[in-house]
Amino acid sequence: MTTGRNKLPDFFSGNGIDPVESATGKQQPLTEGKDAKAGMSTKKKAGFYLSKEILERFTRKFHELKLAGIPIDNKSTLLELALAFALDDLDKGGKSRVLQRLRR
Repeated sequence: MTTGRNKLPDFFSGNGIDPVESATGKQQPLTEGKDAKAGMSTKKKAGFYLSKEILERFTRKFHELKLAGIPIDNKSTLLELALAFALDDLDKGGKSRVLQRLRR
């Protein structure tokens, strides 16, 4: 029977040790944006799944853009821009191409 004295921390509780920060070091706040002025990062890691086909297509397109000399810093920049376009399209309501695809 365990006594609980060697209880492991709950890494997903939001309290205490951040395992990513422990492994990579404390993140410095970004120098741009309103949250940076308050000492907070304006970016947050997201966790979701993508199909292999979409991920491979996305990665291929990113490298094609880099080889073509398009000034794109990283994959996060491309994904953020693509999501912004999709969200702008969803705001169009009934004329939204994304919404039409979802309804198929």
